[in-house]
Order: sequence, then C-alpha cells, then structure tokens
Amino acid sequence: MIILGFDTSTKSASVSLIKDGSILGEYIINDKKTHSQKIMPMLESLLNLTNVEIEEIDLIAVSIGPGSFTGLRIAMATVKAIAHVRNLEIVAVNSLESLAYNVHNSNKIIIPVIDAQRDQVYTGFYKYIDDSLINIRDIEVMSVSDLVSLIDENGDEVIILGDAIDKFGDLLDNKLIEVSTNENNIPKASSICMIADEKYKEGRDVYSCYDIKPMYIRKSQAEMQYEEKMRKNNK
Repeated sequence: MIILGFDTSTKSASVSLIKDGSILGEYIINDKKTHSQKIMPMLESLLNLTNVEIEEIDLIAVSIGPGSFTGLRIAMATVKAIAHVRNLEIVAVNSLESLAYNVHNSNKIIIPVIDAQRDQVYTGFYKYIDDSLINIRDIEVMSVSDLVSLIDENGDEVIILGDAIDKFGDLLDNKLIEVSTNENNIPKASSICMIADEKYKEGRDVYSCYDIKPMYIRKSQAEMQYEEKMRKNNK
C-alpha cells in the first residue's frame, strides 16, 4: 500500500510517501507559511523523484491540527481535491500525535507543544504502551507556565518537543523536563503516514473527502477580534 501524507499545520510544510511501512521519500520546507504556493510543487517533485504515479496512491493521510488555521485549510483543500478525483479515503492524524511519533523510542511521557499565540501552546500528553502511542491527556490550550506546573504536580519525567520550544525554551528549564533535539520539533508527513497506516488497519479516523474536517481547538484570531468588535458595537 502506498500512502501519501501532508502536513501544513505549522510554519513548516511537508509531503511524504510510504510504501508498505517504509518511507519512499519526504519533502520538508521550514521557512514561512506560504504553503499554498509550495505544497503542489513539493508533491510533484516528490512523485517525480520517487517514480510514483498519482494513480498508484492507495490512501491519503493529513494533519488535521491543531495549528495554523490557514495552513490547515490549505492541507484540507489539497487532500480533498486529490481524494475526490481518485476516490480515495483519508486518514486524519492530529499534529500533536505526529510530533509524539518523532520520538517513538522514548519511554518518558511525551508532550508536544505547538505555538498557539498569545503566550499559549496547543499540547497533549502521550506515552508508548506496548509499542502503541496512547493519548493520556486530552489536547488543550494552556500557558507554558501552567504546563510546567502540571508537570511538577504529576512528578513524572517528560520529553517536550515542538515549534513552541524556540519561543518558550527558557520556561522549560526543569529537572523533570527533557527538551528534544531540533530535528524532532517539526511535524513530519512521514510520521503522519506511519500513524495513518496503523489507524487504517484498525479502522480508526478514516474519512471520505466529504466528511473530514480540521481540528480547531479554539476560534481563530480573526474570529475573536470580530466577536470583540461586535460586543463593543452592541454596548
């Protein structure tokens, strides 16, 4: 089975192909959020370099968030278009579990952190149990100081990774916290494909192009600003 995966949930963008559990290729760009201009050329280059035809793809995997609202919409539009034309199913993978997969050899509690703006992060707690990645605390938005307090309260050693480390690294200086190396801090489409492979075999989180949706943990900044403006106007 050949799986095509996409991630545009953060400032990085990636596209990957795996075949029968092995990575055929991956294309990652980690600069600015111009994903709408880059994602299709990235896909075309990857297909050419791996000698895979679009008709050979059996399944699509995509990061549904949380993350950049614009980035998530770009990925959704891309996978829906491909899935519709090719009549393919789509497996949904959240961006936090894909980050956690980047350190699949860790026996610690894994805490991915994605910048949610306004000094907050999207986060969740994961752990490998019998070689399966398990979510042990639901995804939520919180401040980094609240997250560190929660870690202290639990008392377990953890490993933290994700794009928010660059912004909040100084706050993570704690004896219980291991900060992951830089190469693990980017969501990777290859991780999304690997997780999707497992989910598809188990029949989990599989959607058609008509019913897959992004994961929005909170309203966008534009929506919040609009609501605040309307409240002021109605006073």
